[in-house]
Amino acid sequence: MKPTLLFTFIIFLTGCSSMGVEPWERNNLAKPEMALDSDPLTSALDDHIYFSKEASSGGRSFGGGGCGCN
Repeated sequence: MKPTLLFTFIIFLTGCSSMGVEPWERNNLAKPEMALDSDPLTSALDDHIYFSKEASSGGRSFGGGGCGCN
């Protein structure tokens, strides 16, 4: 193998070795505004309105139809 090819291979191999959250970054990720669902009540109401109007539901761990009586 040529030295430049070997060097490039080693760089690509070690390029993703430190993927993950460092301890000093966890403080920022623990903030409420960083949550995927920052307001669960509003999301639940939006989901209920959506599946009531669309006459279908699924994929969000609840069952029901489009009558709005759930």
